[in-house]
Amino acid sequence: MAELKLIITGTPGAGKTTAIGAISETPPVVTDTSTTDDLAEVKDVTTVAMDFGELTLDDGQKVFIYGTPGQRRFEFMWKILVQGGLGLIILVDCSRPDPVEDLRIYLENFEDFIRDTGMVIGLTRRDGGQGPSLDEFYTALENWGTVFPILEVDVREREDVSLLINALVSTLEFA
Repeated sequence: MAELKLIITGTPGAGKTTAIGAISETPPVVTDTSTTDDLAEVKDVTTVAMDFGELTLDDGQKVFIYGTPGQRRFEFMWKILVQGGLGLIILVDCSRPDPVEDLRIYLENFEDFIRDTGMVIGLTRRDGGQGPSLDEFYTALENWGTVFPILEVDVREREDVSLLINALVSTLEFA
């Protein structure tokens, strides 16, 4: 049985490391270091290389999950991590000033990978409906020329992260 390699990306603080920690059956590998730029106002540490976790699907298939650094200056890692990947989860932090623009940045930077594979979008930090409406996100996808599942999730909850992964795997099966 083939192993699946999935990638989680998104802005710093969107919940990539937390999502992997919530779902991984093994202690996740993290490459966090102290934040030294403007991001230090928001969080103390940030991922500089990748996060890694793994899980086993009900059918016994292994899933390896790689989390990218969120900062654009680590974009070179994005290109490395998607190699051999089968799909992408983009986490969008709805508490940021312009979440739809954040989504657009990741759509553009991962465009070739997305078009060759599949994608699911997870909206995080939507407490009380914070951020743009779901319609605004779907409109952004339509303007980009595609439609993929968009789910509101709490990445601290294993079930929510599992829902993202299952949605992505289902998307890949029908592609």
